Amino acid sequence: MKKHLQRLLTNKGVTLLLPIAVLGCAAPAAYNANTGQVAVRPASTTLIQQGEAAFAQYKSKTPVSQNSKARARAYRVANKLRPVINLPGARWEFEVFEDSSVNAFALPGGKVGINTGLLNIAVTDGQLAAALAHEMAHVTSNHAQARIQNNQMITLGSALLGAVLGGVESGQQLEEIAQKGGQIAFGLTFSRTQELEADRVGTIFMARAGYDPAEAITLWERMGAQSRSTTPEFLSTHPVSATRIQKLREFLPAARAQQR
Repeated sequence: MKKHLQRLLTNKGVTLLLPIAVLGCAAPAAYNANTGQVAVRPASTTLIQQGEAAFAQYKSKTPVSQNSKARARAYRVANKLRPVINLPGARWEFEVFEDSSVNAFALPGGKVGINTGLLNIAVTDGQLAAALAHEMAHVTSNHAQARIQNNQMITLGSALLGAVLGGVESGQQLEEIAQKGGQIAFGLTFSRTQELEADRVGTIFMARAGYDPAEAITLWERMGAQSRSTTPEFLSTHPVSATRIQKLREFLPAARAQQR
């Protein structure tokens, strides 16, 4: 194993400290607890253009909802959130798609998609604001750029883990373990940390827009009641609802302090 590890490190020019260094270079928290301020991190021009192109492609392939009440409700909430978020370079655009899955998404540049299925779970404007503000917080925190950087480390992280584990089990088993380990360490799409950060920042945005941030807790309680997922939290790209609710309850006083 030592010879294999030495050969890999020599060929790749890396050290065993790399995974620690990679995990240690995360951006500072978007929310400053001392000042109550939210850091805004604009995306690169390239990333914004890619987000706009992806959104245009999605709109060309996914039916847009013709439900006037659903669209009016989504735009009403979006138009209250938009003024409280100052993101340089963003051209916010909101669209409602005819899709029964409970979901919303946001892309770099401020492109936000809302599925009609979400409107059935987020039954109040405040609950819908919680979902949209969360997605908008991913954009203001530039989590997409961080995700790209982390995903670029999957291959290298997997190879390194494989070298460390080499010789203990069969080669095929090691490759599988290393690949999974690399994905956990470097590649989860919107990590649990990012998701919880978007929850916190999102409650601040919705509070500044005049909504009660406690509605975010209600939303996730309703989400949890609908969820049938059995994926262990450690391997999930999103925290389970119980974790989100606990963290949101803890953060509620800070969010309410910014309510307008």
